[in-house]
Amino acid sequence: MAHASEAERLQKVLSRLGVASRRESEQWIRDGRLSINGRAAKLGDKVSHGDLLRLDGRLIRQAAGDATKPVLLCHRSPGIALLPTADGSDSVAGRLPRAKGQRFMSISPLPQVDGGLELLCADGDTASRLQRAVRAQAMDYSLRVRGELSEEQQRSIRAGLLDRGSALKILAIGEAAGTGANRWYHIDTLGASGNDLRQLVERQGATISRLMRTRIGSLKLERSLARGRWRELTAEELSGLLNPVAPAETPVAAPGS
Repeated sequence: MAHASEAERLQKVLSRLGVASRRESEQWIRDGRLSINGRAAKLGDKVSHGDLLRLDGRLIRQAAGDATKPVLLCHRSPGIALLPTADGSDSVAGRLPRAKGQRFMSISPLPQVDGGLELLCADGDTASRLQRAVRAQAMDYSLRVRGELSEEQQRSIRAGLLDRGSALKILAIGEAAGTGANRWYHIDTLGASGNDLRQLVERQGATISRLMRTRIGSLKLERSLARGRWRELTAEELSGLLNPVAPAETPVAAPGS
């Protein structure tokens, strides 16, 4: 039998296993859907590794020992869902091998129409920590717009003002490639979501035809990682995301310089 000091609150265990968030677990307990060793679970219950947990009568398997669950760096193609959908459409998580096929949570996900670097995590506590951590880290995006951004449009984008009155922190913007009807630009931000960046650029009257995230903090989307593929983060990479070094602001060159 596990020592009492090893016991954890049921909600924390289910979150760590990637079964449900703590709030969702609490509701399951109130609804009488969870049991521990054959008895109905109560709010405040603690469980150990050897306890048998069931949801609606079905066994919830606990990982042996202190095995950790992976955090995955994915290269998502535009238009492909990140997490499984109700209609069973293709998704990044749905393509993972069964060994990885736990209930994954997304970290600062991009709109489905966009693509690039995405993070998936099957551990609820780690996912919550990552979600908080990445909001304060540099993120780089490549975006393709129809036509060319004028100097005035670029100045407005640097200001970062959103419709709701708040402002994004834009560290740099510059033209990357392309001529004629479509131009590529790179935009370096501090914690900007894909939705907010789209709103910021389109607020200037520009039309985005493609948006790709290429960096989150110390993680970059490697050219060797093909679309639709994924890899596990190393312990050092995960630590770098959870304990980031404050980014230095990139000097912004004056337009036309």
